[in-house]
Amino acid sequence: MGQLYYGNSDTRIDVPDRLLAHLKVVIATKLRRNESFMLSWTGDAADGRSSIWLQPAIPLRFVFDSADMEILNPQTVRDMANNASSSAGLVVSLDQEIPQAQRELRAVTNSMPRIKVPA
Repeated sequence: MGQLYYGNSDTRIDVPDRLLAHLKVVIATKLRRNESFMLSWTGDAADGRSSIWLQPAIPLRFVFDSADMEILNPQTVRDMANNASSSAGLVVSLDQEIPQAQRELRAVTNSMPRIKVPA
């Protein structure tokens, strides 16, 4: 279980690592573009729904329980980004299952051969 720290407070929002990895990409992309939006979630200890307003001036910290990086589902990231741009903002359930990607995208590393393309 990862944590999202919002603002300068020690208060944290517990979020499963897989969901947090997807949220991190969507949130970072929106904030990098100076786009503010509402993030709401259900499924935490309190009944109902909680919401926070995300904007570039408010510090955020993402803490993951696992050191392993999640393989993201591109469709889920697109869906979340589209929802974040809606008037309702991004609404997630902390217990939602995120499907595995149909195909995995692997990062290029030094151990992998590089393809040379003629100039």
